[in-house]
Formats: sequence, structure tokens, C-alpha cells
Amino acid sequence: MEQPIDATPKEHWLNRNVLGAGITSALGDCSYETANVILPGFLAVLGIPPAALGAIEGVADAISSFTKLGSGYIADRLGHRKSLVVVGYALTAAMPAIIALAAFWPLILFGRIVGWFGKGVRGPLRDAILAESITPQTRGRAFGFHRAADTVGAVVGPLLGIALLSWSHQWFAADSAEPFRFVFWLALIPGVLSVVSFAVLVRDHRTEPNPKLRFWATLTTLPVEFRRYLGAVGIFGMGDFAHTMLILAATQLLTDRFGVLQAAQIAGLMYVGRNVVQSLASFPIGALADRLGHRQILVVGYGLGATMAVLLVVAFALQLDNIMFLAAVFILAGLYIAVQDALEASLTAELVPLEIRNVSYGMLGSVNGVGDLISSVVVGFLWSAVSPEVGFGFAAVVMFAGTIAMSRLRK
Repeated sequence: MEQPIDATPKEHWLNRNVLGAGITSALGDCSYETANVILPGFLAVLGIPPAALGAIEGVADAISSFTKLGSGYIADRLGHRKSLVVVGYALTAAMPAIIALAAFWPLILFGRIVGWFGKGVRGPLRDAILAESITPQTRGRAFGFHRAADTVGAVVGPLLGIALLSWSHQWFAADSAEPFRFVFWLALIPGVLSVVSFAVLVRDHRTEPNPKLRFWATLTTLPVEFRRYLGAVGIFGMGDFAHTMLILAATQLLTDRFGVLQAAQIAGLMYVGRNVVQSLASFPIGALADRLGHRQILVVGYGLGATMAVLLVVAFALQLDNIMFLAAVFILAGLYIAVQDALEASLTAELVPLEIRNVSYGMLGSVNGVGDLISSVVVGFLWSAVSPEVGFGFAAVVMFAGTIAMSRLRK
């Protein structure tokens, strides 16, 4: 049986690395989710359309995806993971400050690229360190706990963003963009703390370099079942649009009833609710997957994501401004993201050998990133050029196709 490097079968799964990674992710998410929740409103103030938001999110995700693949290879070749993770968190922390300086969309795009480049560097390496810190039998619980801690920051961050935005309006009444810039600057604080947290709390005992490792040769050694798994992940990802577009959708649907400012605040609170659901569901989902099988639960999660997209089509087709209906859409979003975030990573650890796990996590991230690029750009384009019903309808069809592909994989 495979044994992790810095844990034993008798050691409790909630060890120093799992706890440290959880604290770090909570702080990191607090930082960039504070920025995320106010970003659609900031774009609206600057007069930037949905198509631009889709392009910004898609390009940033694509940069992140290829970075994930490269970071896994570099870590395996050089034997250094922790230092790269720390650099990644530092780059992500810089993102809100760059956006705060923006007057037009190109600098916002640059800020997202810097932040998501950092996310691409740190994500697969952090997951690999985490996977090797616990036993195979407890990976679902450990990754579920990590994603739950991650989402705690994603709950606190948007609440802070909404509260600070409302409070700062009285101080920056002359310029409608200045309250947003003020909140972006404050988002730096938890970002810097996330860098310090990982550097101090997490240990990585796997430092053996492998200078003979060859990039393309390594990719050819990926197991066949893992490649098929990546195919299903990629299909689903091509419909899995960025959830800043979900905030924008709710804002548009509620604007006629509440006005743009109040609609943006309500949409932001719904996004907080999405994150609360994700946080509460992550650990139980991981524990359930340890009992019933990770792939089976992942299929259910994918189905929930496709259903969420269908409900958005209904909402725009009927021009629904019902808060309860839209809240249900955000709840479904929180549930399927909880499944996806916890189980895609843990299932990867089941399908690949230890010696190529960093590259495998990088490959998973790359596939997800390419899917995010396609989904966000296409959904945003169809939304602006045709209608939101067509945009989210595309997402629903592709996500259902990914669900079917995942369900047909062999156990």
C-alpha cells in the first residue's frame, strides 16, 4: 500500500500540513474573493460589457491552466515545491492592488493574469503536498476540510467587500469608482497574511530533484484511465463559466426592481450564500466520497452544475426577479463547486503514481483552465451578441455532456 511521505496510517488526518494549508487558503480566498465580489460592479461603473468580463476571466484562467502544468513539471525536476507555492500566493495577493489602479479593462486583465498566474503556480503543488501528508484512506476528508477552510475565506471576503463598499460610499461620493478602489487596496492585507501563513506553517519533506525528467516524456506516462478522466473533466469545464458572471446575471435580473447599486449588493450577498453552502458541504461531501466512491459523487456534482445553468436560462427567459429563485441557483452553484473542488483533486491522487503526481495535478489544472477559457469567453460572447439564454443554454448542454462522460468511466 502506498504510504505518504510525512504521515503514517496511525497519524490523524488533521495534521500540521492540512491545518496550515487550510489557514493559508482561507486567508488567500478572503483576499481575492473580496475583490471578486465587487469586480462586476466596478466593471459596470467603468462601462465594461459582459463580453469583456468573459474574455478577462477566460484569458486569466487560460494563463493559470498552462502555469499549473509547468509548475508541476518544474517542481518534479528541481525538487522545490514550497518556495514556488509561496511565490504563487504572493502573486495572487498582488492582484487586487493592480486592479485598484485600473481606469480601463486592459489593466484589469493584467491584474487577473498576475493573480491567476500565481494561482496556477501554487495550486497543483499545494495539492500534491497535501495529498502526501495524509493516508490514501483519508484523502476525501483532508481535501474536504481544506476546501471548507478555503471557502470560509470566500465567505468572509465578500461580506467584507460588500460592507466596506457600502461604508466607503459616504467618503468617496464624488467619484463612483473610488469606493471600489479603496476596497481593492484593503484586500491586500489578508493576501499578504496568506503568504506568511504558508511559509511558516506548512512543511514539505519531499525535496528530491529529478533533473533527468523530460516534460513530454512524462506526459506520455500518464495512465490511460487518468487521461480518460481528464477528457470528462475537460468537457464539463467547457461549460463551467466563471461565477463572477453569475453575480453579473443576478445583478441584471434584479436591477429593474431594486436599482443597480442595491441589485449589486443583493447579488453579492447571494454569492456569499453560495460560498457558505460550499464551505458547509465540502467536508461532508469528502467524507461521503470516502465511503461511496469519489467518482460517483463527482458525477452527481457535475449534474448539479448543469442544472444550475438550466435554471439561469429559465430566469432570463421569464425575466425573473424573484430573490428566492435566484438564491436557489446560487445554492446549487455552491453544492457543485464543493463536489468539484474536493473530489477532482482527490480522485487524481487515486489514478496516478506518486512519482508523477505533481505533473498530474498540473495537467488537471491545465485541462480545467482551458475549459474555463472556452466557457467564459463563449458564454460571455453569446450573452452579449445573442442573448443570456443562449449563453447559459450552451453552458448547460456542455455541462450535461461532461456529466455523462464522467458517469461512463470505468470504476
